[in-house]
Amino acid sequence: MMEKADPAQKLYTRLRLWEFPDEYVIEPTDGSSGSSLSISRVDGSIKLIDDIPQCTSLRVPKIQTIFGVVGLLKLLAGSYLLVITERECVGSYLGHPIFKVSSMKVFPCDHSLKNSPAEQKKMETEFSGLLSVAEKTPGLYFSYDVNITLSAQRLHDLGDESKLLPLWRQADPRFLWNNYMLEVLIDHKLDPYLLPLVQGSFNHFQAAIGKDIIDVTLIARRCTRRTGTRMWRRGADSDGFVANFVESEQIVQLNGHTASFVQVRGSIPLMWDQIVDLTYKPKFEIVRLEEAPRVAERHILDLRKKYGNVLAVDLVNKHGGEGRLCEKFANAMQHVVSDDVRYLHFDFHQICGHVHFERLSILYDQIENFLIKNRYFLLNEKGEKVEVQLGVVRTNCIDCLDRTNVTQSMLGRKMLEFQLRRLGIFDAEETISTHPNFDESFKILWANHGDDISIQYSGTPALKGDFVRYGQRTIQGILKDGWNALMRYYLNNFCDGTKQDAIDLLQGHFIVSVSRDMTPTSQKGGIEAIASFPLALSVIMTGFFFALMSLRRVRSDFWQLLFSILWAGGSLAIAAFVKANGRVFCNRPRLHQPRR
Repeated sequence: MMEKADPAQKLYTRLRLWEFPDEYVIEPTDGSSGSSLSISRVDGSIKLIDDIPQCTSLRVPKIQTIFGVVGLLKLLAGSYLLVITERECVGSYLGHPIFKVSSMKVFPCDHSLKNSPAEQKKMETEFSGLLSVAEKTPGLYFSYDVNITLSAQRLHDLGDESKLLPLWRQADPRFLWNNYMLEVLIDHKLDPYLLPLVQGSFNHFQAAIGKDIIDVTLIARRCTRRTGTRMWRRGADSDGFVANFVESEQIVQLNGHTASFVQVRGSIPLMWDQIVDLTYKPKFEIVRLEEAPRVAERHILDLRKKYGNVLAVDLVNKHGGEGRLCEKFANAMQHVVSDDVRYLHFDFHQICGHVHFERLSILYDQIENFLIKNRYFLLNEKGEKVEVQLGVVRTNCIDCLDRTNVTQSMLGRKMLEFQLRRLGIFDAEETISTHPNFDESFKILWANHGDDISIQYSGTPALKGDFVRYGQRTIQGILKDGWNALMRYYLNNFCDGTKQDAIDLLQGHFIVSVSRDMTPTSQKGGIEAIASFPLALSVIMTGFFFALMSLRRVRSDFWQLLFSILWAGGSLAIAAFVKANGRVFCNRPRLHQPRR
């Protein structure tokens, strides 16, 4: 028999944080009559108290309002409390308010660090520094009333007893972003404080067609199993969990009806990497190729279990490094393809180029039967289930960002048109594009969706976003793509290593401990002692500047020509050295141990 939630134990929606010199006290202030939570600043120990501690001249607390407890993280010598300090209501999910985390803050419980060895203090400082990166985690959403980790179909199919459980107990662990940080609070049975968070995206709009008001919502849920940043998390692990796996759910509500359509994206389910080495496109490295069929099978079987029939649409190039991955993916899928599983390759760049995205109609013609057969989820005005989605389209390119988002937006458009025809809003020939205001809002919805996912994975908005947003490629959009591509290069090489460390720390993918395997970063000597990307770049640019200045004065002057060759040659030599020693300049994850 499952443990039922006490109706009085709803999540606290507003709290007061008291910062005493020796403890933090979190007091519910939303009218609830529950006990306050005390967390020791010395050792991070937790207890419930009925009264706020006495304030004295020696115990003058700071006080601030917070909107939820994200969790507690244990490092080497101390624990760290994460709380939501600002929130923004961004809409509703099935009638319940949804909030976005506008600001999150870390409060250390590390007074015991004063008596720790110097080396441990140094290592703790490095770890706690990663939490300042974690405070800026983008795209976190939550609800006090409804489980947003589940799609409308899965939420509807929950049993009555499951719906009485606390939200964290109902949650899909794949999409519960703070799952690891809640463990200590779960152990202490602090259900009213256990606020589930999802990382992803939440966008919606309303539009009028005649007298009918249509409400369209688009939700992204990022999986935490192999989460990370673009170059630092690629492919799949041995269990078949892939990088940048995202469930996207498009919901339309109209005249009491609710319709939902789910798609997924994720990295190519092979074990492969792109090791950051300062090149613009590092080589693809396929790891343990002999295990490719088993890894792909595990991934697809997991999708079958959760979503039903699977159509895997591969958008990567047929040639070059992408072509090699494409070939291995196709070969691995031969062992998995069945009546319930299909694989389809569509060379996006070859067919659509960089401007002719309308040619995606070729792809749609190939998969229309799958979409019609596997349908969508639909509830009538009485809340009764009328249709069930029986399968899912899984889309990937290399990053699962730009080409993928363009393709998914096209599928979302087609499915929404199916639904509106079913509900009697559209006639047989009517489309979204025949309603300009509706069309514009729909494009913006998917463009924002793609930007949100892209920022979380690559650090920049999505490329090709102008087509999704405006329905065509623009000069401004192409220039913006060029800038974003350069920014991705910089972030992937010089920022994302630290960001990846912070993500792994929060997700519990690495447990922090002191052992003989965890040695401090060794002292660097020689070129590593002074090497840095800004220094290398400035030397290269200086060399090319003098080379250009000499070339302007060459004409018939042999010596100026010689100087030009020397300056250019020196610059190229330094550039080659930087490339060859890329890892000297790139920030690599260092102090972590794998979680067992």
